[in-house]
Amino acid sequence: MTPTQNGVKNGKKMSTESKNSAELPLLPSDELIYTPDSTLKQKSVLVAYFWWLCGGLFGCHHLYLHRDRHAIVWWCTLGGYFGVGWIGEIFKIPEYVRDANDDPIFVKEFNEKLKKHRKPPFTTSRFTGAIMMSYVFMQVAKIAIPEEEFAGIDFSFLHWALPFFSALGVWLSGNIGREKGCLWHCLLTAYAVYPIRFWIYDEDYWMLIVIIASACAFDAWSKEWRLSRPKRRGVCKRFMYLSFAICLYSSLWVSFLYFNGKIQDSEGDEVPVHEAIRNFLTSPWWVDLKQTLHDTWRFAQHNGWQETWRQIIDQMDADGEQNAYKVLGVNPTASQTEITSAYRKLSREYHPDKVKDESQKPIVQQKFMEIQQAYEVLSKIKSKRRQRNKKFNEEL
Repeated sequence: MTPTQNGVKNGKKMSTESKNSAELPLLPSDELIYTPDSTLKQKSVLVAYFWWLCGGLFGCHHLYLHRDRHAIVWWCTLGGYFGVGWIGEIFKIPEYVRDANDDPIFVKEFNEKLKKHRKPPFTTSRFTGAIMMSYVFMQVAKIAIPEEEFAGIDFSFLHWALPFFSALGVWLSGNIGREKGCLWHCLLTAYAVYPIRFWIYDEDYWMLIVIIASACAFDAWSKEWRLSRPKRRGVCKRFMYLSFAICLYSSLWVSFLYFNGKIQDSEGDEVPVHEAIRNFLTSPWWVDLKQTLHDTWRFAQHNGWQETWRQIIDQMDADGEQNAYKVLGVNPTASQTEITSAYRKLSREYHPDKVKDESQKPIVQQKFMEIQQAYEVLSKIKSKRRQRNKKFNEEL
């Protein structure tokens, strides 16, 4: 046998052995291993509990622990369906902190899971959470679509975006913690199953089928272990991403309220919100307010914002001086003697002891108290002004 023939045979033998070795169980050296990051800034259990207590419904404790996706889920559902998930986390926070700190105990337990499972096993809690989050996104997106034509446009074609929101909810829940997965499997599955809505007219049924199919696709094909911790972003980047997510979700609710929301008028008739807003912008009250704001702006340009603010405070009557003059029936230029004379006259006139009709007594008592308060307000203001004038004269 020639060397070439021997080499060919050896090559075939080697390729066959490599093929067979790929089908054999993985050796211990090929097992998944997570290496902790020793440079992480350590988080405190007490601080995490503080944020859980003060802002847990909005996911503040998850933001503190750099679990941003979990925080978004909590923000969208007010603590996991109005606080249910938030209460259930009271015993999970220590584990979340060990996870955030790459604690040796947590790393050891996590590596034990990696040895037992090549991919994350099915868990009822995570699967249920994905279905619930998917339902929230899909339902909110559905009610945000205008039910009637607006500006001559029929927006019913936007219903084809519902599978995307369904898959987005599944993907967001599936990428929390130490598990991750891509969006494509659940997205394509959601769109593949979506046409059943043309055969199943009950939206509760066909939406549930789409959501479950999307969640099953993610669980079967997408999810895997997160073996490397994502790099912790800076405050600016985190704020930008979180703001975008919050604005996207909030815009759905704004769209629902604007296009499909209704309010009742004084006669009990329902008026669409967008019509009510349009009518409000042409109402006399808004026209007067807009003119007042315009006049205030022009006054500030000519006299400065400090003088404008002083005028606003005076118009608001924050110290009650203008109302006190009105109650006592005196002019703003009245002296302390005139104010005292008016106060004594009105006190005698509206004294409760002079009222014999019991039905009128509460009204007179209220008026008497207003007179007393008005006199006290003006006396205090006049006294302060006299002291300021005296001090000013002494300085001169």
